[in-house]
Amino acid sequence: MKKQRHTEAEIAAKLEQADNMSAQGELQGDIAKALGVSLMTYHRWRKASRGAAPHPAGEVRNTELLDGREQIRQIGELKLENSRLRRLVTDLLLEKMTLEERLHDRPARGRTVEKTSPR
Repeated sequence: MKKQRHTEAEIAAKLEQADNMSAQGELQGDIAKALGVSLMTYHRWRKASRGAAPHPAGEVRNTELLDGREQIRQIGELKLENSRLRRLVTDLLLEKMTLEERLHDRPARGRTVEKTSPR
């Protein structure tokens, strides 16, 4: 069976149809089926059309990539802050334990009863 080749005009028309279907909330698998191509072909066409001319969906994808990089950077910063806070909490717990030990080892002030001599 020979593979069918689509002309650029046919691809552009099908991509326009796909954009309309996507705007109506159709799933990508259903869009590809309606166009009569595989899902991978549909994605390859979309990717190629983004490189040729700005595509509204392509602009969203680029911002999503930038947002992904920003999220990765933020996750790294949060991990660093988390490790600093863990060290801080550990230091404070050690200091608290030391103070509690000192408190229990020393008799309480004002509560000691001194023996008084009878007069």
